[in-house]
Amino acid sequence: MQISLLLMEQIAELFLMILMGYIIVKTGIVKDEDSKVISKIVLYLIIPCVIINAFQVDYTPETVRGLLLALAASVLLQVLLLLVVWGMGKVLKLNEVETASIYYSNSGNLIVPLVTYILGKEWVLYGCVFMSVQLVFLWTHCRGILSREEKMDWKKILCNINMISIFIGVILFFTRIRLPEIVGDTLSAVGSMIGPASMIVTGMLFAGMNLKAVFLNKKVYFVTLLRLIVIPVIALVLLKVSGMITWHTDAWNILLVVFLAVITPSASTVTQMCQVYGNDSQYASAINVMTTLLAIVTMPLMVLCYQVLF
Repeated sequence: MQISLLLMEQIAELFLMILMGYIIVKTGIVKDEDSKVISKIVLYLIIPCVIINAFQVDYTPETVRGLLLALAASVLLQVLLLLVVWGMGKVLKLNEVETASIYYSNSGNLIVPLVTYILGKEWVLYGCVFMSVQLVFLWTHCRGILSREEKMDWKKILCNINMISIFIGVILFFTRIRLPEIVGDTLSAVGSMIGPASMIVTGMLFAGMNLKAVFLNKKVYFVTLLRLIVIPVIALVLLKVSGMITWHTDAWNILLVVFLAVITPSASTVTQMCQVYGNDSQYASAINVMTTLLAIVTMPLMVLCYQVLF
């Protein structure tokens, strides 16, 4: 129950950041389209700093086994949930923004502050494993459907700064190379901006919307239900059936971190990619805001289910 209460408090803080983005647009300080610049900064600068910094931990056999467990759980959930969402899309006739919003969680922006606040900084590494796996899907599957490009440019995908950051982080971890303190502190400082920057972008986009249309759009609520209830329940069942809880002495915490990454609101990266590739960023932002608002209730509820089930 304590973890659930901590989650409610942290998500409420993030929602206040969305409100700040909304206010600076409504007061005329900036325009809603200015958020595109911040989106690019988040995608191409802040997230890479988070990834590299997360892998700057001591190499131990226990840590390696924990990483392998987190990797196995992340891949299992990402692959199977992709099949589930693909099936939903066909049956329910969902468009690409809805499909991406249901499938992709806001792990990149929320998992670091949430895990740090709830479990401690040392557990962030396992959340970054999920982030790294999701990034592969983001820059292949998500980029493909949102940009409506039929052909994958693998050179661009593999040379993307986020993918390069994953490779760098993994190499530094396994070679036990620690970055100079000044570099590490800089990466940490820049990476700490991920939550506020992403939420402010969402608020700025929200300010440019027709609020009445957003809150009266029944499809937004339906997508929110799938993102916050249906997908987490399926993920919880998959983790239970997998038997991974017996794979590691710290499996309860590691799997909780992975589960937290899955049950977050829809990814603000979807909104940012919609901006960059010319898709419906306002609709994506509406889903992001609605899921963020209602996640104050659903995330603690899902964590409570996790505690009961495990």
